[in-house]
Amino acid sequence: MTPYARRGVHGQTVEALARRILGGRIPEGATLDLVALQSELDVSLTALRESLKVLAAKGMVDARQKRGTFVRSRADWNLLDADVLRWRFEGGGSAGSGLALLRDLAEVRAIVEPAAVRLAAGRRTDDDLAALEAALAAMGEEDPDPARAVAADLAFHRALLAATHNELLERMEMVISSGLAHRDRIVHSSPHSGDPVPAHRAVLDAVRDRDPRAAEAAMRALLDQAGRDQERIGNPDAGRHPDSTGTTGTADHTERQPTQ
Repeated sequence: MTPYARRGVHGQTVEALARRILGGRIPEGATLDLVALQSELDVSLTALRESLKVLAAKGMVDARQKRGTFVRSRADWNLLDADVLRWRFEGGGSAGSGLALLRDLAEVRAIVEPAAVRLAAGRRTDDDLAALEAALAAMGEEDPDPARAVAADLAFHRALLAATHNELLERMEMVISSGLAHRDRIVHSSPHSGDPVPAHRAVLDAVRDRDPRAAEAAMRALLDQAGRDQERIGNPDAGRHPDSTGTTGTADHTERQPTQ
């Protein structure tokens, strides 16, 4: 998905407003002064209104007679929207919100991906295997460009979800990919990151062998490696957080994965 900032004045206006709302500069419940925003952002009123329609579709703003356009409660925001996730990762939010979001997404991935790969092992087709092989081959290429490594990793995990042949699980890639891309940009830019190919190869081999148990175990091992990679690049607490007892969990996989 192309970032709105690359879509001209309209897209830049959408992103500017979204970041202000996510960062709290325009708080929940605030009524927007459209005339002031139009002047500040140096856009036409038409462009501003069209941008607000985009944010309204994402649950972030609404308009009512006598009240005008206002920021909705955070509980109404579509936090699973790909754009909203990207804005939050790229600076829209309070200090520490990116780390908290990585943790939340890690827990989602630890729940979804091991179960999804079990389905993939039983349902994959030859075309699914070809897509996984292509992504893994791209991942193993010696290329100094971190963006290519990120793209290959995303392609592998998308292909795994597609191999479940479950439409709802396939849609989860929009959520998982956001955290994965953000985490990968950090890890693949570091000289201290581990080689991701063996862990991914183990997942692929188990899916090819139609072995659900081995596929799930390989995915959990891959997620563990993601946690170790994150720690290795200088943020030792990124993949760990206190459980309900106040201690840092390590046994449960949901406590160790920042995302990969």
